[in-house]
Amino acid sequence: MSFKEGHFKTYLGERKDSSNLYRTKDLQIEYYRNQTDTFHIHWISNFEYELLKVNPKSKLDSIPFKVRITAIKNNYYKFRGAYQGSDFIQTGTTHIIQE
Repeated sequence: MSFKEGHFKTYLGERKDSSNLYRTKDLQIEYYRNQTDTFHIHWISNFEYELLKVNPKSKLDSIPFKVRITAIKNNYYKFRGAYQGSDFIQTGTTHIIQE
């Protein structure tokens, strides 16, 4: 099972709404409601990666978002993520839809 490429669904925190995302070796394309965001993805290890927006529209968008996988279960993983230099921590789960 690999979380590096494929089709995934992510749930943030305890929310019921989700985003769909597709990953290739170098990109992550994310669909949330009526918005599409494209990120460069850089895997630091099998359990940690960074996302950087391809076309940043704000200062925040130009800061890398670092994600650490904290647990792996069956076809999903739990994660914690934060923008570099920020105290705000985002948690959630990412489920494999198709590898």
